[in-house]
Amino acid sequence: MDRRKFLSVVTGMAGTTIGLGMVKAGLDLTASPKPTLKVTYQVKGFTCITCATGLEVILLRERGVVRAAASYPDARVVIEFDENLTSEDKLKEVIAGCGFAVA
Repeated sequence: MDRRKFLSVVTGMAGTTIGLGMVKAGLDLTASPKPTLKVTYQVKGFTCITCATGLEVILLRERGVVRAAASYPDARVVIEFDENLTSEDKLKEVIAGCGFAVA
């Protein structure tokens, strides 16, 4: 894992509005949910809980990703996404770009 690249991506979110701030940004959080696909991947390369948390943050920045939950102890990530906006191949590329391998 390239820690410098990983940390620069994660810390580059400074000033990003999430949560209730999205309402102020004009996003309609009450709209009907989009169809989602849920996948689970074993991930190689986690060295600490920060790796898992950082991967979640990066995945959630990806267009079409609705939820991402990574577990350091289980070396696993569960991703829920809109398959009309992204693909499993793209998600695997994002994970690999962080320096991790999908088993």
